[in-house]
Amino acid sequence: MTSIPLRAANMRTRIGLAMTASCMALAVAMPASAQQAGQGDIADGVSTADIVVTGIRGSLQRNLDIKRESSGVVDVISAEDIGKFPDSNVAASLQRLPGVSIQRSGSRGEPQGISVRGFGGDFNETLIDGRRLSTASGGRSVDFTTVGADFVGQLAVYKTPEVSLSSSSIGATLNISYPKPFDKPGTRMAFTAAGSVQDEAGKVVPTIGGLFSTTFADDTMGILIDAVYTRRDTQANRVYVSGWQGGLYRDCALTPVCTDEQLDQPGDIVGWYPQQYGADQRYTKDERIDGRIAFQWQPSDDVVLTIDDNYSRQKVVTDISGFGIWFSQDSLRNVEQDSNGTTINFLQAGSPTDFTAGTDTSVLETNQVGLNVKWDATENLQIDADASYSKSRLNPDGQISSENGDIGYGGLIGTTLGVRVNGNSSSSFPELTTYGPAGNEAAWTDQAIIGSHVTVRQQQLNSDEIKQFRLGATWKQDDLTIKLGGRYMEDEFALENRNTFANNFWQAYAGYGAPSGRDTGVPIPASLIDGTISTKNWLPGFSGNLPPVLLKYDARAYQRYLEGLWQGPTTPGYNAGCCTGFNGTFDLALDPGSVQRITEKNWSAYVSVNFKADVAGMPFHFNAGAREEIVKVISRGIGRVPISITPSTADPTLLTVNFSDSQAVTESSSYSYFLPALDMKLELTDSLHLRFDASRTMTRPRLDYLGPVLNVGAGQRVGALTATGNNPFLKPYLADNFDLGLEWYYQPNSYAAVNLFLKDVSNFIVAGTDRQTINGVIDPSTGQEAVFTVSRRINGPEATVKGIELAWQHVFGDSGFGFNANATFVETNKPYDESDLSQSGFAVTGLANSANLVAFYDKDGIEFRTAVNWRDKYLLQFGQAQNNSAFGAEPTFVNSALQIDLSGSLRLTEQFSLFGEALNITNETYSTHGRFSNQLLDVYGYGRRFTAGVRYRF
Repeated sequence: MTSIPLRAANMRTRIGLAMTASCMALAVAMPASAQQAGQGDIADGVSTADIVVTGIRGSLQRNLDIKRESSGVVDVISAEDIGKFPDSNVAASLQRLPGVSIQRSGSRGEPQGISVRGFGGDFNETLIDGRRLSTASGGRSVDFTTVGADFVGQLAVYKTPEVSLSSSSIGATLNISYPKPFDKPGTRMAFTAAGSVQDEAGKVVPTIGGLFSTTFADDTMGILIDAVYTRRDTQANRVYVSGWQGGLYRDCALTPVCTDEQLDQPGDIVGWYPQQYGADQRYTKDERIDGRIAFQWQPSDDVVLTIDDNYSRQKVVTDISGFGIWFSQDSLRNVEQDSNGTTINFLQAGSPTDFTAGTDTSVLETNQVGLNVKWDATENLQIDADASYSKSRLNPDGQISSENGDIGYGGLIGTTLGVRVNGNSSSSFPELTTYGPAGNEAAWTDQAIIGSHVTVRQQQLNSDEIKQFRLGATWKQDDLTIKLGGRYMEDEFALENRNTFANNFWQAYAGYGAPSGRDTGVPIPASLIDGTISTKNWLPGFSGNLPPVLLKYDARAYQRYLEGLWQGPTTPGYNAGCCTGFNGTFDLALDPGSVQRITEKNWSAYVSVNFKADVAGMPFHFNAGAREEIVKVISRGIGRVPISITPSTADPTLLTVNFSDSQAVTESSSYSYFLPALDMKLELTDSLHLRFDASRTMTRPRLDYLGPVLNVGAGQRVGALTATGNNPFLKPYLADNFDLGLEWYYQPNSYAAVNLFLKDVSNFIVAGTDRQTINGVIDPSTGQEAVFTVSRRINGPEATVKGIELAWQHVFGDSGFGFNANATFVETNKPYDESDLSQSGFAVTGLANSANLVAFYDKDGIEFRTAVNWRDKYLLQFGQAQNNSAFGAEPTFVNSALQIDLSGSLRLTEQFSLFGEALNITNETYSTHGRFSNQLLDVYGYGRRFTAGVRYRF
């Protein structure tokens, strides 16, 4: 792309924002000359006017009309008809918009989140009919797999802020609008039923839903009810490296043997090695129930009351079968490195082999109830009052989040095992060069030598409760519109984790048993093994070899088997030195360091002025506003420090941390910011519009980043001691934003646009790491003070992001054919520097070039659509699953991906239609890598999905 010059950030930003504030003051004094047609017109959702939206072309025209009339930069997606949204997932629809790309769930392939102009996740605020939605994940973002799209009315993406709506929008503010009975008086019904199948899972699963809306009492009352049940089954194959750890090799690591004298010398060769390597197969069952009821009452011509309740419950259960092998840098020999320092080949003597199994369960339940009153107090003045309560709970019935088991062999029959890296992470995965007990590949899954190892159970219980109230007034007179109002919001987030690490019960039968030469651990009976999984043709488009099969067993049955062995502390195979208080059952214990109680209180007030005037005979739209945000945070937790570390007698790679008594910790902080915004649009001609926008926006830190304590896990590994620290004093990200755009509406339902944008962002939250001792505890594996890799978050750097959006929508007359194409190119002055080995490296995450093309046909009841979505490689985050690098938080990059989806429908009658969908028809994979492109972290093959169904409406 053509480079966009960076400005002298601080001085020009201050000048620009000062001008914004001055223009807002000037606007109040100027005479009005025309009516407002701005962003506020869609802030409250779908218009109550009688709008007929049918088919792809009708939907696109409606979206275009809203975009054209808005004073700010807004993109909209509308339902093509009642009960007929363009995609089955909200995020999948959003990625068709300029500047919007998606983040997928690797194991399911489902669109999970969005990035807008490179800012993802928590930088984008999602509202439901103008209200914040609680989310028990602890972040600010919403997992879009939990939001059903079947009966959504409209999605509006505000790329420039609407001060009456929100402030947390460095990326964008997304407002999801649901239909209401007064949108179209009368009786309406819609039903949908479909079956879908993912090619790897091979099981047809249903989606069924219905909507009923009616008005009565002379159309002064109305009620709308809808409910949808959706299920998705996905089988995904995976190869993974849990983390590429950076450190210093000794010279002898490049040879077959290290002497004791050499091991006493420090290393000086920079290198990265895989901490853990493995593969697994995952079968995921995703069930979601969405329900909604809305009641409206118009007691007089001037008052409309709306009460609504939105409910969703998603249950995701994933069964996992695989293997995993652990490595330690000090144990690696015959190390070969490439020019970047990545270890591309090595051997490790005595490596144990674990066959892994698990069942992960996540139940997320969310309910939001709201009351809204709109009152036309006078001909010019409208009052809008809104109150809502939302609560989201993760595992509300105390579900166990994760039940995992490891079995295998090691000790005397551990393998001199090696891993070789053959190529780029986008097309090749690492492979084992040797495997099997004592190197006997034919005995890879010999059940006669397989014994018990560790058993991990975890229970994650989160809740998020939001209470919010807003009151606004709008004055409209001739061509002048003034808005003012305020909002109070209180967010209570609670988190705690119970697990078998806290009491060390996970090691109760570790050791693999007698075949491995151990006194601890027991043989695994053949009855627990459910068979094997072939690894042939494991990942489409990837080269690399795996051992021929994976073992399949149920981790819960494995746990029950071990519990049935209990005869007291002298039980054969019991690891007697590990687990004080163990009585034969794998009970959970509270991890005190995981307990967080975060309260965030937010007061805000806003004012905006909008008018229209003529400049040299050209219509000029002006909108200026400001918002004041005041936030207070109270953070509570439970603190403790390590006092000793105990080695495992059953497995030399395992460690147990012992702690001081726990004590309550409370911290509080507060901040306030003034956030101005300015939108200007000049209609050069009736079809050619020029826009300029300037604003300051902010994004508050994730709630789970605000905990007050340092958390050291009880269960640790040799050479991988870790601790995590949050920060209750984090300040929000701040961004000064500038947009310049030109739009050409050259014929009905067609336009072309170019938009330049620039964002100066400060207070970036950095997840840096350092290596330090804690409380002077000794590491028994070294005899020295234990060195922990401590991850912390602080406010720090500034960065500038700039880019260009290109969009073109065209309909070929009355032929029925058309397309919608867009591309976004972004860059920053703070890209990732792979050569930076500092402890707290920094770069802007989420930035990637992207492009989308939707080609369609819509005529005579036949609709067909092809969607092509491409996103280039991007930095997802700092940190990996195992994050123990000596060089700080190692990065995670997502490789570039291109996905092609097809959909179509056939209207048989005015009421009845058939539809179908084919997703990921090219069988695209999802893959990530570390600092360098050959450091594969994850690759998932999530397959294709096919759906067919019927719709009925009247």
